[in-house]
Amino acid sequence: MKIRKANERGHADFGWLSSFHSFSFGEYHDPGHMGFGPLRVINDDTVAPGAGFPTHPHADMEIISYVLDGALQHRDSTGGGSIIRPGEVQRMSAGTGIRHSEFNASQSEPVHFLQIWILPERRGIAPGYEQKAFDLAEMRGRLRLVASRDGADGSLVLHQDANLYAGRMGPGDSSVHSLGAGRLGWLQVARGSVVLNGLQLATGDGAAIDAAGDLTVAGASDDTEILLFDMVA
Repeated sequence: MKIRKANERGHADFGWLSSFHSFSFGEYHDPGHMGFGPLRVINDDTVAPGAGFPTHPHADMEIISYVLDGALQHRDSTGGGSIIRPGEVQRMSAGTGIRHSEFNASQSEPVHFLQIWILPERRGIAPGYEQKAFDLAEMRGRLRLVASRDGADGSLVLHQDANLYAGRMGPGDSSVHSLGAGRLGWLQVARGSVVLNGLQLATGDGAAIDAAGDLTVAGASDDTEILLFDMVA
């Protein structure tokens, strides 16, 4: 297990946007952190009221938006458009090419979200997107599957052999996830703090796991929120 501390991440501040990069992104380049397995990007973004990313292109990437606070407005060239709020998760498949924009839906409050890029298992798929709302109670004290290759348990469908779990934990809450042989795991602490197999992790920390075995995650503060990736190596 290798820990990626929050203060080691790249950071970009454009005034309207504060973005922390777990992996190389944009002008931040770190040869030692180019991704982990098919996981390519975890950006921890806070966008000022009324601001956002104007229309821009993507191709051959699975892009997941996970909102922590506020509301994120999305539009894309497939005709899709929506507002993403806490408890809702969106997957956009860029495939052969897509153009989209993302803006803070509020004129008074910031929006805080994680944007995640996962390499698809093959290039050239048809562009598309999917968004679902998950009951926050289903994430309390457990890991709730929110995205997977086969859409199991009502999760979003990913074009990659990767499972994404979301959990909300407080003191006294714990969950165990078994990582199989030939799999990679990445735990991202979106906020709060947890203990992972005896190691304390705080807001913004990540942990890369490349050995099979049980992962025990225990809440160590109120309102902790985590994401766990279980991926093909």
